[in-house]
Formats: sequence, C-alpha cells, structure tokens
Amino acid sequence: MDKMDMDAVYHEYANLVYRFLYAHTHDADWSQELMQETFLRAVDAISRYDGSCKLSVWLCQIAKHVLWQELRKKKRFDTVEWAEDLPDVHGQDGEGCALRHERTKELYRAIHLLPEHEKEVVLYRMTGELSFRQIGEILGKNENWSRTVFYRAKQKIRKELEKYG
Repeated sequence: MDKMDMDAVYHEYANLVYRFLYAHTHDADWSQELMQETFLRAVDAISRYDGSCKLSVWLCQIAKHVLWQELRKKKRFDTVEWAEDLPDVHGQDGEGCALRHERTKELYRAIHLLPEHEKEVVLYRMTGELSFRQIGEILGKNENWSRTVFYRAKQKIRKELEKYG
C-alpha cells in the first residue's frame, strides 16, 4: 500500500478508530492523540497486514495496543477512576448534580463488574456510539453476537443497579 492508499484508509477509518478509543478513555483530546499514534504505527506496519481480518479490525487492534501501552505508562487503568471524574451536568442545582453524578458512578461501577467482553461491548455502544455490526467487527465476532452480549450485559447492569435503589 502506498501513501495515497493510506490517506484513503485514514479518511475512511479515522472516525471509527477515534470512537473506539473514546469508548475506552472518555477523553476527546487523548483519544485524538492515540488515534494519530495508531495511524503512524499502521503506516509502519502496513507491509505486514495480510488481509486475514478486515482492515477496520486490524486498525482497532493497533489502537488497543497503543492504548494499553499508554495506560501502562500513565497508570490510568482503573475505569472506576474515569467514572468518578465525569463532569457534573450544567443547569441543575447542586443537589441534582450530586444525584446525577452519584448515579453515573453507580452505572460505571456496575459496568466495571461485567466480564471483559461484556464491558467492552457496553462501553463501545454507550460512549463510542458504535453500531452492533462495527462492535462485532472490532471484536472479531458478528452483529448478532454483539447484540446478544449487549442485551445480557444490560440485564446484569439493571440487577446491579437495583441494589442501589
């Protein structure tokens, strides 16, 4: 693949890779930086791409590797910590903001308790705004698998949230 082809790949998949990363980081600027690093590594590794998976899956695998490396460097691994840093909603009184913030923390705690594959599907769906088809592609599964995992995870989250009232 030459430079012109990689430009086309970037334009076609940059948004998908960004949303994939944002689903993990919840940080727009950091996701943008990680996406740029992902494509730099993809340019270096394109000669090793063998076509055994979709290009979008290959790019997301690189993105995940880049993210894990950065998380290890920054020691930013705990997703509960990310949830606690969510900003308050503007335009509500202090009590309303505090209640919403607490509910958001409870939701992320419940998500954190899920098995890894369910957690990934839920986070990609909620924060990355990815379709079930895209989630399936990223995780090397199909659309129906993604839908089923998401449904089951939602049921578990509901049960967990019932404990908090």
